[in-house]
Amino acid sequence: MNFRLCAFADESSNDFSGQIAALKKHGLSGLEIRNLDGKNVADLSVSEAKAIRRRLEDEGLCVWSVGSRIGKIGIRDDFAPHLDEFKHTLELAEALGTDKMRIFSFFIPNGDDPEVYKDEVMERLERFTLAARGSGIKLCHENEKEIYGDTAKRCLAIAETFEEIGIIYDPANFIQCSEDTLAAWDMLEKRIVYMHIKDALADGRIVPAGHGEGRIPELLRRYAAIGGEVLTLEPHLYGFEGLGALERRTVDQMDFPYLYKDGESAFGAAVDALRTLIN
Repeated sequence: MNFRLCAFADESSNDFSGQIAALKKHGLSGLEIRNLDGKNVADLSVSEAKAIRRRLEDEGLCVWSVGSRIGKIGIRDDFAPHLDEFKHTLELAEALGTDKMRIFSFFIPNGDDPEVYKDEVMERLERFTLAARGSGIKLCHENEKEIYGDTAKRCLAIAETFEEIGIIYDPANFIQCSEDTLAAWDMLEKRIVYMHIKDALADGRIVPAGHGEGRIPELLRRYAAIGGEVLTLEPHLYGFEGLGALERRTVDQMDFPYLYKDGESAFGAAVDALRTLIN
């Protein structure tokens, strides 16, 4: 299986120079850009984004996708400033030289039935699609625990409602939502744009690819069969800077079953595990 490998390199280093070094050390070709030098990608200026693109190109690298935080607010939170952030992130995507942006479908209040919020979720997603129209940027929804689109069924509902929104398939996130990864694949296959590589044990703890319940080898075969070419590593094997902002839990509340001395070691282990599966 001849995949092109990209990564959330902020899991190796918070420093942009360190991220470039990690990508080059491990032979990865691109970045799903999320955090660098203490900033979330959404907080960059357009001129900063253009400078990042030039530097990556000088190093023989690229931005594969914008790993944005768009849609990672509560469904009851004020939407207007978030829509403004979305429009700015579209500009950043163009400046960074990518045609893909990761999005989410809003955190649902704990204990509530997500279907109660379906109309509001879809209305907000429609605002995103209208704002993105004509930009050339593909919106890619990631299944994430505790948002509306955390199950395969609700991910499909989003993709069937909006032709402009494709699916990022993350097996570990499905495991954390008690979803069967192969059944989820069968449901979403025709809508999948690309894959995140992250595996998990049945109890939801994250482990290197192939060491959990994700059935990653079979998923990789299925991905290759539909013409999939790019994989993004999202290791989550170490308490890297910024991890707490991605979850409703703090880093101290997370249990890492594999212990690494630092983010660089955890990142390298994640790359090695994936290469073992595809070589």
